[in-house]
Amino acid sequence: MKEFDIAFDLRHEPSEEELRTAAARALGCKPSAVGSVRIVRRSLDARDAIVYRYRVAATLAGEEDTGIYRAAPYRDVRDAAPVIIVGSGPAGMFAALRLLMEGRKPVILERGRNVHERKADIADLSLGRGLHPDSNYCFGEGGAGTFSDGKLFTRSTKKGDNREVLSQLVAFGADESILVDAHPHIGSDRLPLIVERIRECITAHGGEYHFGCRMVDIKPTTGAGSSRWKVVCQGGECFEAPDVILATGHSARDIYHLFASKGWPLEVKGFALGVRAEHPQALINRIQYHGRYQPWMPPAEYSLVTQAAGRGVFSFCMCPGGLLVPSATAEGELVLNGMSNSQRNSQWANAGIVCSVEPGDVPDYDRYGVFALLEWQQAVERSMYDVTGSIKAPSQRMMDFCRRRISATLPRSSYKPGTVSAPLHELLPQFVYERLREAFPQFGRMMKGYYTDDALLLACESRTSSPVRIPREKETMHVPGLEGLYACGEGAGYAGGIVSSALDGILMAAAAAR
Repeated sequence: MKEFDIAFDLRHEPSEEELRTAAARALGCKPSAVGSVRIVRRSLDARDAIVYRYRVAATLAGEEDTGIYRAAPYRDVRDAAPVIIVGSGPAGMFAALRLLMEGRKPVILERGRNVHERKADIADLSLGRGLHPDSNYCFGEGGAGTFSDGKLFTRSTKKGDNREVLSQLVAFGADESILVDAHPHIGSDRLPLIVERIRECITAHGGEYHFGCRMVDIKPTTGAGSSRWKVVCQGGECFEAPDVILATGHSARDIYHLFASKGWPLEVKGFALGVRAEHPQALINRIQYHGRYQPWMPPAEYSLVTQAAGRGVFSFCMCPGGLLVPSATAEGELVLNGMSNSQRNSQWANAGIVCSVEPGDVPDYDRYGVFALLEWQQAVERSMYDVTGSIKAPSQRMMDFCRRRISATLPRSSYKPGTVSAPLHELLPQFVYERLREAFPQFGRMMKGYYTDDALLLACESRTSSPVRIPREKETMHVPGLEGLYACGEGAGYAGGIVSSALDGILMAAAAAR
């Protein structure tokens, strides 16, 4: 098998004949001697001519293509030993699918509502009718990823084969392009149906879903039998199993406090905090396509990183053609996130621009021990809410922000709850502000036109990753000293994003099955 690269115009989808002809040249043979031809990767290149660059794998006739992925079949698990999964985000769903392959019965406990009922709760939040603490942009079937674009950027193979995730998403309704695109995404308009189909598959094979089941306690069982763990939910429901996988997401702060109350191990962990930056998508298109953008081209993306005062400042969760949404999980907090639908056709582009925050950066919070950064994160979110007394976002034009000047007017924004002009240069923690202030002009030099007063900054972007980690044993993967208890995904501090969370859930499911 040999891999080679070839480029085509954006509007031209290469035919089988064109790929086989190119493969023959790469293999040094006649087209008739070519066996299989397969596109491995497609990436957009706008440096010179605007083209798609394809990485293609080809074999000679009679040679096996060893790169084809074949998922293991799902098994009927109605009578199998159960594994309790707490949380139905990417880590929980893909842990459940792997358990079906392993012959174990997943029992999923989800604090929020199913994905369709969850839409109504999200609408209530966006329209100012109130926050549902257990069903919102972060909690509920599908987790935070369901309503945040569905970006699938992770290509790392350290935790496992990402094709196990991507191929199953395609089987449940995602477009096949995610298997080859360098920056694949699904879209928040399509993800709910995919999430529902995953649930239907799990239950059809004997797995269980229980919605409205927020875990309030987990403890070792004391009676005889094979079950080691009992999980208690807020309604009094109890579930027992030999193994429990925690896939709760990093917004489930109550899980960390539950661990602490039992004296179970936790570690403080760095994360990142900053603002959402919103530009006109037309501006980003003009910058990234060097003035050659055409309406049939994909909306342009960007990825930015720099060093400011010895600390990383970088773009996070960039959403071309996207929208800004409120992502708090408790009253009195203000948190923003970005999302895009499958067409990415809004007039705005947004991204988190965030500064790395490490243990020791906030000495006033050292008294909270392992919760120092968690408490500081929550304090920042509350302080932003207090500015407006609502989920309207305190906002400032980018250049006004760097010049320490309150914005007299604000550009239009995709953020439905609304914006309020505010001095973010005073409201943000000063060490975060100073690094962002240094970074924005640098980003403007990297992307000519990015540093502009047409850009709006909204506060705050604070849920980039978990400021707490749940440790786990290197060999067995369970929480130290707690056999049969596994913690995975963003909530455990081991992942960031849909694919990496899903891979981590698969890793824990395989460990539990062992």
